[in-house]
Amino acid sequence: MNKIIHSEKPKSGHVFVRLLGYMLKFWPLTLTGIAFSLLSNYLALLGPRYLGAAIDAISDKNGVQMDVVMFNFWRMLLCYVISAVLAYLLTVVMVHLSQKITYRMRKQLFENLTVLPVSYFDTHTTGDIISRISYDIDTVNATLSTDLVQVLTSIYSVLGSLYFMFVISKPLILIFAVTVPISVIFTKIKAKKIQPLFRKRSRKLGEMNGFAEEMLSGAKTINAYDQAENVTAKFDKRNKAAVDSYYDAEYYGAMIGPSVNFINNLSLSLIMIFGGVLYLLSQNGTVAAGTIWFITLGGVTQFVMYSRKFSGPINEFANIVSEFQSAFTAAERIFRIIDEKPEPADKENAVKISDAAGDVELKDVEFGYLPEKIVLHDLSLHAKPGQTVAIVGPTGAGKTTIINLLMRFYDVNSGEIFVDNNEIRNIARDSLRNNYTMVLQDTWLFYGTIRENITYGRDDATFEDVVAAAKAAKIHSYIERLPDGYDTLLSDDGVNISKGQKQLITIARAMLPKSKMLILDEATSNVDSRTEIQIQDAMSELMKGRTCFVIAHRLSTIQNADIILVVKDGNVIEQGNHEELLRQNGFYAALYNSQFS
Repeated sequence: MNKIIHSEKPKSGHVFVRLLGYMLKFWPLTLTGIAFSLLSNYLALLGPRYLGAAIDAISDKNGVQMDVVMFNFWRMLLCYVISAVLAYLLTVVMVHLSQKITYRMRKQLFENLTVLPVSYFDTHTTGDIISRISYDIDTVNATLSTDLVQVLTSIYSVLGSLYFMFVISKPLILIFAVTVPISVIFTKIKAKKIQPLFRKRSRKLGEMNGFAEEMLSGAKTINAYDQAENVTAKFDKRNKAAVDSYYDAEYYGAMIGPSVNFINNLSLSLIMIFGGVLYLLSQNGTVAAGTIWFITLGGVTQFVMYSRKFSGPINEFANIVSEFQSAFTAAERIFRIIDEKPEPADKENAVKISDAAGDVELKDVEFGYLPEKIVLHDLSLHAKPGQTVAIVGPTGAGKTTIINLLMRFYDVNSGEIFVDNNEIRNIARDSLRNNYTMVLQDTWLFYGTIRENITYGRDDATFEDVVAAAKAAKIHSYIERLPDGYDTLLSDDGVNISKGQKQLITIARAMLPKSKMLILDEATSNVDSRTEIQIQDAMSELMKGRTCFVIAHRLSTIQNADIILVVKDGNVIEQGNHEELLRQNGFYAALYNSQFS
């Protein structure tokens, strides 16, 4: 199935609340950060008051009161020093808090990925998923550790400054009644317009990462077909789309800060003009002391400083709106995976089978990955314990789909599948899958030793079990020749060994479990003919007493199968053993003769 990325709509209004929920999980750090923020800003807000008092002491009509000036100076300095220390401690606390939150978020995301149905990975590119695990979570981390500190600081600074300005001069504060609503409305309108741009940026980056991951995994094929230029051109298109979407988001996001800064500077200019007028009127006696219009030089100075503390955070917030939009968009993409529904829960009365005999029956099975496109039609089959069922047919006939249904990676649209007379939808999934052993055409090895890779499906296997399995898979002698033998470290996906050797190790892995049902998806496709013969002898021993389902393209490997299903266009067009199908002289006979003519 082709992998696609579904369009994503925001979960508006919930992202910030959910991020706060993460913060409350670590409430001691959160409360410590809030306490540091409040105390730091409170002390910073006291500074202008002491400065204003010092200026009034200097401009006193009775002469300079130096003792008052110095007393307020030292108080102001002490407040600023302690405030700076607390601000530093606040930053440290927020960094620790953000680390814990991102660890928890990434852990939840990955844990949910491990329980998602196979259909999710069939419809989402690996690169996009990796982009969410890495880039998107790092984006949220950056906002929590830096921008959130500014927001906590800004809220208290704005409210505290507003209170002190109200105490100093009620007429001057009316200027903000005009400029602040303009700033808020402008920021809200622009933020609403740029939010879709940040969603597009994240989506395009995910698409580019997905394409890059796909191309890098096929580097050898690209070079073999001399498609480097073609692939580069395709990557350039996706790269340009990602860069353009990044530019659009940053460009329009960057417009908010300077615009709000202009409005704040305008309000500061008006304050200085009208404040100066009120001061002159107060000095010449036009405005009587004790009235709301009266103001001293120290009062004007305090008001100007508080107005900067009031408008400064608003301007800072406007400057980081784009970063918050980016973080919220990233969080949406993260939460979308975390909220993705896992495989449907087993039925309450689901049975657990620990040692299935291997009696498998399919009755009138119909299935399609999409409701309107049915892949399998009325498939019926009965495999008795110990029998080998081979499934052959052209590409896209539905062979792998049958395996997906047996393992309950997907559930049938209609019909039934039984294991030991239990309908598999009444069997716990983990129990069902533990009774199967699989060897796939697409080999998968992880970073670790050869021994760890072989024992992946059976942790309790002894070293003697591992050696026996490797000997049966005809890989023991090769492993013994390696410098570290079974402790040889395999690199990512085993790229430091050949494809055939990777296939042999996965076959050895399949020989360890004691399950009575075996699935082989073209398990010898990556080995040469001589090794294939050797493996077939070992596989014959492995398959004894097990119910085996074998997907095969080389018909030489399934001539001894008890039942051969010939599948075409989702229908079983022929069924029987090798000799019976040859006598029918139908599709299977034509396919067999074409391989051996």
